[in-house]
Amino acid sequence: REREFTYRYTPSFSLHSIPTSPMRLRPYRHSLLGLLVVLLLGLYGIAEFMLRTAICPEPSPYRRESTARDTMIHYLPALRPWLDSLDRAQALRDTTIIAPDGTPLHARYVRSARPTRRVALLVHGYGDAAGRMYHIGRMYAHSMNAHLLLPDLRYHGRTPGTHIGMGWNDRLDVLRWAKFAPRLFRLSPDSLRLVVHGISMGAATTMMLSGTDGQPNYLRAFVEDCGYTSVRDIFASELRVRYGLPAFPIIPATSALCKWRYGWSFDEASALEAVRRCRKPMLFIHGGNDHFVPTAMVHPLYAAKPGIKALWIAPHSAHAMSYIDHPEEYERRVRQFLDHHAW
Repeated sequence: REREFTYRYTPSFSLHSIPTSPMRLRPYRHSLLGLLVVLLLGLYGIAEFMLRTAICPEPSPYRRESTARDTMIHYLPALRPWLDSLDRAQALRDTTIIAPDGTPLHARYVRSARPTRRVALLVHGYGDAAGRMYHIGRMYAHSMNAHLLLPDLRYHGRTPGTHIGMGWNDRLDVLRWAKFAPRLFRLSPDSLRLVVHGISMGAATTMMLSGTDGQPNYLRAFVEDCGYTSVRDIFASELRVRYGLPAFPIIPATSALCKWRYGWSFDEASALEAVRRCRKPMLFIHGGNDHFVPTAMVHPLYAAKPGIKALWIAPHSAHAMSYIDHPEEYERRVRQFLDHHAW
């Protein structure tokens, strides 16, 4: 009789071969959990260091009026007689407004000696104060007969704050100053012509403001000088250049920590997205040899801006040095753009 065979496949590997004993799995779980905790703590430490270094640094010496003033006179000696004349006439004055959260916002201002409806609202850069914009103020006063308003952003100058806002929440304070201008300079909103001009972080603030709702009609144009595309981009650039580190996962972690602690993230603080919504004229200026806010950043900003715009790359200029290197050309381009589109 023919024997019947039944083929039965027995795999060499089966679920029964996995050690399922809790005692056997526990060392692996503990090791993986420990590694994950170490990685997360390391990432948190790096994010904390970056946030503390970039957003809450030691106050800059330029917060002191005398230091800011002396620095600008060193670069541009012609500033001294103008500032001295303002001092003699007691024309360089201080004012304060109170933000909705109770923060006293400080600014310096100069009323023109001649009748004018023009106001230049000048926004300083990272770690600076109002006095670091005196050279631009002199340009507007002498060349364009404008009243001057120079605010200290939060955590700068004489305006207190918990951290540097990198332009995002600062844009709302600058908008408050713009709305205060008619009262300060005793002008009717119908006649006033206001321009916002910022340098570096002040330029990013200017661009972020340009896409913000609630602007008064008398805010006629913007001038941005060497502003960055977004907080995410400028911090990623600094990580790469200074520390040789990649943006991921450090930037997302630092952004999340900033959101939790201060209420805003690096992604929302985007000048690039803001200029897409801007419908008022804007002049873009950038130094041709800027390695801090790379010159390449200005091109997507300019491309994203709809409507009236102009671009000038200042030859060979480093960061925030375009006016100091080319004062006559800088003044000519600003005056020409504003004569056509703002004043």
